Amino acid sequence: MIEIPEAVVLTKQLSQTIQGKRIGSVAATSSPHKFAWFFGDPAEYDVLLRGRTIEVAYAYGGRVEIEAEGAIMHFGDGVNIRYFGKEDKLPAKYQLWVKFEDGSSLVCAIAMYGGMWCCKKGELDDFYSQAAREKTSPLSDKFDYEYFLSLFDEKSLKLSAKAFLATEQRIPGLGNGVLQDILLNSKIHPKRKMNTIDDGQKGLLLKSVKNTLADMVSGGGRDTENDLFGNPGGYKTKLSKANKAMVCPDCAGAVRKENYMGGSIYYCEGCQY
Repeated sequence: MIEIPEAVVLTKQLSQTIQGKRIGSVAATSSPHKFAWFFGDPAEYDVLLRGRTIEVAYAYGGRVEIEAEGAIMHFGDGVNIRYFGKEDKLPAKYQLWVKFEDGSSLVCAIAMYGGMWCCKKGELDDFYSQAAREKTSPLSDKFDYEYFLSLFDEKSLKLSAKAFLATEQRIPGLGNGVLQDILLNSKIHPKRKMNTIDDGQKGLLLKSVKNTLADMVSGGGRDTENDLFGNPGGYKTKLSKANKAMVCPDCAGAVRKENYMGGSIYYCEGCQY
């Protein structure tokens, strides 16, 4: 799943790889998927994008957006975005194929769910894309302690740490994946209620949010996710499916895995409370 680190890494790779390329053709829905979402009629994407030149790629929270002469391709967190050279073998199944005039391709596919929205710039105005564009990124200096405190209110204080950080678009792009190491580094249990966390712990949590995400970006994304070329990220996740031994790297204690709020959580019984 694309979260903040992967969005940043992908947009950097896209800018280095496809910027200046001219779109030759676009094909969508080759492999129909029940949970593949599009803007408008995907059959019209070829007419919309053909002949346009890629200008720039942006990361908004966990979203990736590519701008091409007044049109955009906007990708949600469940989309696998891959670049293939002219001689590379393309995958048999995909939901969006953008072929460039030089023969290289951008191929997008989803496993569980995902959105691939292609439209004219300014047309995409749903709640989630707007939140991703407008909310302050935790990678920004503007995401400081004052801003962090502004996220707390009577409702959010009743939430668990996982719900506070990863729901309702408080911090777009901070999802269940990056959440695990953030909470381990701050020593906060994912089920702990936010109204039990004092000011000092809020400061530690903020520091963990910013530093953990920065480490994930500098490492080239998480090792549980792949980059534009299909390579796993270089950041070694502490709490994830990659931790086969289920041992905490900080204290050597046991790591537990549970289902919580529609997804898996990992936590250290010794470190997190």
